[in-house]
Amino acid sequence: MKQLLSYVHPDAQIAENVVIDPFVTIDKDVVIGEGTWIGSNVTIMQGARIGKNCRIFSGAVISAIPQDLKFAGEKTTAEIGNNTTIRECATINRGTKASYKTVVGSNCLIMAYAHIAHDCIIGDNCIMANVATLGGHVIIDEWAIIGGLSAVHQFVHIGPHTLISGGSLVRKDVPPYVKAAREPLSYVGVNSIGLRRRNFSNEKINEIQEVYRILYLKGYNNTAALEYIEAKLPATKERDEIVIFIRNAKRGIMRGYFPQEGEDLRFMI
Repeated sequence: MKQLLSYVHPDAQIAENVVIDPFVTIDKDVVIGEGTWIGSNVTIMQGARIGKNCRIFSGAVISAIPQDLKFAGEKTTAEIGNNTTIRECATINRGTKASYKTVVGSNCLIMAYAHIAHDCIIGDNCIMANVATLGGHVIIDEWAIIGGLSAVHQFVHIGPHTLISGGSLVRKDVPPYVKAAREPLSYVGVNSIGLRRRNFSNEKINEIQEVYRILYLKGYNNTAALEYIEAKLPATKERDEIVIFIRNAKRGIMRGYFPQEGEDLRFMI
């Protein structure tokens, strides 16, 4: 451990090859894995669990107490996986007694000034762009990308392989594999570019697109659309994942986009 002009509580558990730049504060009940770099002026508070080979840039605050009036000082954690980068002045609050932890997965990129509130769960390989903000209890599944300046309402669930446009207000659950944009937030197509980058075949992408054509473009309500999908489309992992996600959506799912007369619909399919 290399340390200069910083405060590290003697009870903190820090691997030998962690690099700590000047003016860092690390409290008790903190664990930091090997190979991690902590930039200057970072504050790491009680309950932080930081994995291996992470990079935490200047001004970030990890594991501060929740911004929740119900928090009563219970022992909770903020857990960060391996190989995750947290950029300047991002903030990650620890959990409350609702789940006792906030979790950021491995290989994530949390950009500058992003905020992750208490009891959020973020899967592996996710990106939160600059100033993206999560309310409490948000779930974001793996490979999701949240655009800059987006605000996600508490208890929202965002599915895997999704792409949410910058500046979005996310009030409803966002199903897997889609792009979301506009106000109110709406379906604007399948995230086909992201899926191809992750080695989804054209055949598999077409299967996903057909599910969403029925759900959003055929005029069915959600219940009727799901019944039709299960009755008419072959059972696949992706089809079933979408169906289960929608049935379990506690806040309901985002709407389809209803274009103005004469507007080109090709971008949606």
